Amino acid sequence: MQIIISNHSKEPIYKQIIAQIKSLILSGDLGEGEALPSIRQLAKDLQISVITTKRAYEELEKDGFIYSIVGKGSFIAEQNLEVIREKKLKVIEEQLMDVITNSREMGLPLNELQDLLKILYEE
Repeated sequence: MQIIISNHSKEPIYKQIIAQIKSLILSGDLGEGEALPSIRQLAKDLQISVITTKRAYEELEKDGFIYSIVGKGSFIAEQNLEVIREKKLKVIEEQLMDVITNSREMGLPLNELQDLLKILYEE
């Protein structure tokens, strides 16, 4: 599992970790029951605080993406296909909201945004 942390991002590091692990789960790159690196190991690999990694894992567990077993580690939780679809749709909606906000800020009309989306979608 490869996680890349950007020091130039406005997102906190723990949120970058969460987003990347969620993406790996939703894309199927991390499967049900697969072990994640230990909190300490991930912190060491990313050269960040153990507290930051712990927070990311806690959020992932709270959202139902992973589960932890004391003394054994953290693992990818079973994902219901309908739940996965809903989670993916939520991610798309959030990304589209960012696009809409940026489009409005630069005065891009809706029809031009739709044309752009159609072109990119059909590539």
